[in-house]
Amino acid sequence: MPRKILVTSALPYANGDIHLGHLVGYIQADIWVRFQRMRGNIVHYVCADDTHGTPVMLRAEKEGVSPEALIARVHDEHLRDFTAFGIAFDNYYSTHSPETRAYCEDFYARLQAAGMIETRAIEQFYDPVKEIFLPDRFIKGDCPRCGAADQYGDNCEACGAAYAPAELKNPRSAVSGATPVLRASEHYFFRLSDKRAVAFLREWTRGTETRDGVSVRHLPPEAANKMQEWLGAEGENKLSDWDISRDAPYFGFEIPGAPGKYFYVWLDAPIGYLASFKHYAQGKDIALEDYTDEARAHAVGTEMAHFIGKDILYFHALFWPAMLKFARYRTPSQLCVNGYLTVDGAKMSKSRGTFITARSWLDGTLDPEALRYYFASKSNGTVEDLDLNLNDMIAKVNADLVGKFVNIASRCAGFVTKRFAGKLGDIDADAARPFAQAWTTGEIAAAFEARDDARALREIMRLADVANEYIATRRPWELARQDGKEAELHVACSTAITLFRDLARYLKPVLPAMVAKIETFLAIAPLDWQGDWQPLPAGHCIAPYKHLATRIEPAQTEALIEANRETLQAPPPLATPSKEALRHASRAAASGEDGLRNKPGGQAMPTLSIEDFAKVDLRVAKIVAADFVDGADKLLRLSLDIGEDKPRQVFAGIKSAYAPEALIGRLTVMVANLAPRKMKFGLSEGMVLAASDPEGTTPGIHLLTPDSGAAPGMKIK
Repeated sequence: MPRKILVTSALPYANGDIHLGHLVGYIQADIWVRFQRMRGNIVHYVCADDTHGTPVMLRAEKEGVSPEALIARVHDEHLRDFTAFGIAFDNYYSTHSPETRAYCEDFYARLQAAGMIETRAIEQFYDPVKEIFLPDRFIKGDCPRCGAADQYGDNCEACGAAYAPAELKNPRSAVSGATPVLRASEHYFFRLSDKRAVAFLREWTRGTETRDGVSVRHLPPEAANKMQEWLGAEGENKLSDWDISRDAPYFGFEIPGAPGKYFYVWLDAPIGYLASFKHYAQGKDIALEDYTDEARAHAVGTEMAHFIGKDILYFHALFWPAMLKFARYRTPSQLCVNGYLTVDGAKMSKSRGTFITARSWLDGTLDPEALRYYFASKSNGTVEDLDLNLNDMIAKVNADLVGKFVNIASRCAGFVTKRFAGKLGDIDADAARPFAQAWTTGEIAAAFEARDDARALREIMRLADVANEYIATRRPWELARQDGKEAELHVACSTAITLFRDLARYLKPVLPAMVAKIETFLAIAPLDWQGDWQPLPAGHCIAPYKHLATRIEPAQTEALIEANRETLQAPPPLATPSKEALRHASRAAASGEDGLRNKPGGQAMPTLSIEDFAKVDLRVAKIVAADFVDGADKLLRLSLDIGEDKPRQVFAGIKSAYAPEALIGRLTVMVANLAPRKMKFGLSEGMVLAASDPEGTTPGIHLLTPDSGAAPGMKIK
């Protein structure tokens, strides 16, 4: 039976343009949805604009329009940009809708009945100049946990801490610049700290669901570990109740029976997932309760997958599941969490004005599918950040899509059209065998299922290399000049076209527009991911080949940078350096310390000669097996293939960051000539490389991964 899956993407806020940082998660979701549909599964993919809150109200006031007019215009702009990048929602809606209002009121009534709502007076920051209560993100100051400057009023981007705005040090209004004052007001709270909620979340955040006999986690391992940190140890309760109300003036839905009080945007935003789906399901043969009702959803086995960025993990992994649970709605099957987009290592941020807009990419004549391919090539199914290096993108797209993939058809299709009236002949079974085996093993399908698009593309490009090697060996351009070689030429070109068909099928979730053109060129039905492998049959007639891809030129990306020049200049932080910080900087300058002391990684290391560096044998390693180590709190046992007769055993202190099953098949980097170390768990025959920040300002352990095309045993130099 096909799976039935409701897929949602995080709701973009109706207060600005879509930028490339947004597109990371949407592209990952769209690839997964397209793959599932090719497998024959039933998928409903919905999203909406997140429209409520003070920021929308203030922007509408600044532009001299109503909030309703603003969000209608932004909705059309967002949908236009998503569509241009091939993101195909079944329904793209708005949280300012009757469906959202009805769900908000229903959730509120159910949570009240469950004893999960309470009211109490709180002190909240108020802008004395603008005369409004300030939303969390309109207050900035120093993080109360790590002291990082210029942080938002609800969470710190440096250390990941969540806190109340009143805890912020040196607060300042982002609207007027004035120092906000605290004023008392009665607010409504969702009792996230209730022992029932805590017990449920401890279980849910570590829980799994079984799908096709495979256990799938609700949360990625890294996210689940972070939840345990936020929840605290067993018997401990570190959660705070969640403020779900805001005072007038506010653009949103008024709370029933509470004049002047409005549902906070973070309550109605995730409810927008259900509202968009309900709007889409109207008039269709879709049983809404199969996907939304707790008991019925589990009885019929539907799934609900949320694709989100890690910046909203706290809300989606704690607040939202608990709210669903105690309102008796179904909880998510899984959260698919992506990291931030960085540009040459620096984080993009719309609110800080350091972003590249999606529209500028399109206006600059860059192919949107080039970005889809590049993002996919760096997406490994984890919460790791994804870095956009435009020079690297040019090299990868030109090499893989133009030099490897499209090159197969462009070199062979013309001979079929001119010499054989467009009709294919028999194929070389030996040459096609690796492709038939890849289809049978399902390795590429497994990678796409796990959202490890990078692994899938590495295998696809490996097969593209096999196809190009076959063409280079058969040399059809020479066969075409020789008498009596017609049959060989026909077989060679027909084989190449079948292999090209296979690659197109694998790439279809990533490159839907290009593959649609290929399906027309091959004169075949839409490619799917079902059935047994078969070649294109002899006698099948293809259409004349038309150009499919163009190389990206540096001038195109240079124009992109120029179009976003102003937004790529980050504004200065609100907070000025403290006297202690200035004294420290003065001491550092006097002592000759460089800036590395204040960056992740700590002090600069002494320099070394190239001869010293050459002594370190760094190799690309493939993780062929990984498992826990009995009695070890931090270690995983890895089996690493570096091109030798047998894999090496290495113990790595990465247990807190990675689940063993998530590492299998992944490429990494290891020190191959490190002296073996005898440990109580066994012999460790090398060391894998990972990045971490000993100061804790950038949490986590990040295993190094070589670029696509690297192979086990390659020397790094």
